[in-house]
Amino acid sequence: MMEGREQRRRPRKLLRWMAMQCLCSGEQAVRVDELAPANGEVELQANNAGIQEAELSLREGDSLNYEEARALLAKVEYQRGHVEEALRMLNGINIPAMIPDVKISIIRLARAQPDSGYPPMSLHSVNLIMETIYLKTIALRDLGKFKEAAEQCSMILDVIESALPEGLPANFGYGSNFNATICSAVKLLPELWKLEDSPPEALSSYRRALLRNWNLDAKTIGTIQKEFAIFLLYSGCEACTPTLRPQSHGSFVPENKFEEAILLLMILLMKFNLGRLERDLTVMHHLTFALSMSGRLKPLATQFEKLLPSVLHSREWMYNVALCYLAEEDDLTALSLLRMILRFGEDSSCIKELLLSSKICSENGACAEEGVSYARRALVSLNGGCDQLEVVADLLLGISLSHHARYALSGTARDTQQREALEVLRVAGKKMQPRDYKLLYNLSLENAEQRKLEAAASYAKKLLKFENGSELKSWLLIARIMSAQKQFKNAESIVNAALDQTEKWCHVDLLQTKAKIQAANGQFKKAIETYTQLLAVIELRTKNSSSGKLVLQGSKDDRSRETETWYDLALVYLSLSQWRDAELCISKIKAINAYSPLAYHATGKLHEARGFLKEALGAYSTALDLEPKHVPSLISAAVALRQLGGRPLPAARTFLTDALRLDRTNHVACFNLGLTYEDEGGSSSALEAAECFETAALLEETAPPEPFR
Repeated sequence: MMEGREQRRRPRKLLRWMAMQCLCSGEQAVRVDELAPANGEVELQANNAGIQEAELSLREGDSLNYEEARALLAKVEYQRGHVEEALRMLNGINIPAMIPDVKISIIRLARAQPDSGYPPMSLHSVNLIMETIYLKTIALRDLGKFKEAAEQCSMILDVIESALPEGLPANFGYGSNFNATICSAVKLLPELWKLEDSPPEALSSYRRALLRNWNLDAKTIGTIQKEFAIFLLYSGCEACTPTLRPQSHGSFVPENKFEEAILLLMILLMKFNLGRLERDLTVMHHLTFALSMSGRLKPLATQFEKLLPSVLHSREWMYNVALCYLAEEDDLTALSLLRMILRFGEDSSCIKELLLSSKICSENGACAEEGVSYARRALVSLNGGCDQLEVVADLLLGISLSHHARYALSGTARDTQQREALEVLRVAGKKMQPRDYKLLYNLSLENAEQRKLEAAASYAKKLLKFENGSELKSWLLIARIMSAQKQFKNAESIVNAALDQTEKWCHVDLLQTKAKIQAANGQFKKAIETYTQLLAVIELRTKNSSSGKLVLQGSKDDRSRETETWYDLALVYLSLSQWRDAELCISKIKAINAYSPLAYHATGKLHEARGFLKEALGAYSTALDLEPKHVPSLISAAVALRQLGGRPLPAARTFLTDALRLDRTNHVACFNLGLTYEDEGGSSSALEAAECFETAALLEETAPPEPFR
């Protein structure tokens, strides 16, 4: 009991001793009753660090001046939770008056030269003043005075920068809390500016922390780098380009906040791989976001590949790298990585890999059968476990079956796969959420391609209503369906409505569809006007793109689209027998691409219109040399062979069957194949011809001016 009573008396005795020392030192006096509470008791709830600090000060010198006494008393009050009282005591200290001596002391202590004279203050006294400023900073922060707190915190760093412009020496402050105080101030300053909602000052504080030498340890630097990167990525502030010219010397200098964040995160990854810092997986997550937002997924794939095996599980590593390559449109590399995962993993634990593989294959006709297999495996693994994932798997299965049907070797196999594709999509439609836009779009598209136009139009109208006209491809689909139903006026009205509701940059697809609808309806003059508008938009997009301005890109390259537009315009002029205008359009195509099959096909059509069949056949042959799968050239070459006579019918039939294999719904190819069979003669050929004519008539009734897909 005696020891406990003595322990409780100890703080009070110490405080009174501190006060008496102030009175004896000749400094400004402090009343005893101001230093100690009225009840005569000081109950410390925190540790005795403040008391030990005071004892150390008293042992080091004969006296304790007024400022030191108030600082130590403020520390005790703060530890007791009396923040306002602590701040009141700190406000009584004239800190600015002591700053010059602090600077001189730091300079002389850093030089450590015998002839430089003794510093006005010892390292311990300097540290005590720094701690006093820091204590005032956190007291102001606790009271919600963030701006004042930030200004006090900045004072600590200003003193160091003014005294030591090149930064703190490596061993400066060894054996004291000086470095810990500086480290705390460097970390706290940007946080205070963020609390004050002052992003520019926070940005400046982060850069100040990283570009100056503060004797920070590797862990603290890593923490600041990560926090700064997070601030750059998610704060929404407009960050100016950092001023790094003196430090650059040919090194990479970030041009925007995303590049700066990416640089910081890559530095952290390098430190992880070198073992200088403990690994933090969230850094990779932030880097993934940053590179995704900047559109640079190949560098992200490279960073994933550089990660050590212990950072990510091999399956997760390959999946993330596959996503990067997929975003960069390197589908085959992504698919190869996913195949490796699926080769060694159980299907039940690889649902997302199966679905992603099926998606890649469904968009690549050569892998459509493989996509069907992946989707079926995913459905078996799900086994009714999740309706939403089953809808996704059914959707991918339907799309894969539809693509696979195009490459079927027989009509029977094609019809079977088409029926199954439509049935799978309908099943998914029954399970879907009220507004699954992608499923509705594919249901409409599949019905349209199978020429079930009423059902296709119904799904498309529902889709347009749900999306409230926000998706360009939905407008285009319903316009094409309407034009296939020969409702040209309604189709053109739909396109005009879409043009009114979309940005000018998005008008390329709409104007192209509108021009083709007008041409199909025999309105050639209007079609020419629309194509002229289309060329103007393409030229504007090209100029903006070349000048570095951000332009919403269409589904195709603008130069390729320009080539197609001149080609379509040439065909319109040929329909009007305007040979010179058609020649001008062909010259425009060749100026863009001298080896374009479109230019040679249009040249062949021009020769054919003028009655020069041999020259036309030569142009078609050149077009097929450049692009063997160019369907219009296959059909035109067959027609020219038939018209030239000499019974080259097997060659013509081969061209037409190849064209139908590539585009099975092409009524022109089907009709000309019927004519070829008719020219061959014989009963069997007559039956084949009749079947071709019947099919051609049915296809022509529901043919859109341009493909649905």
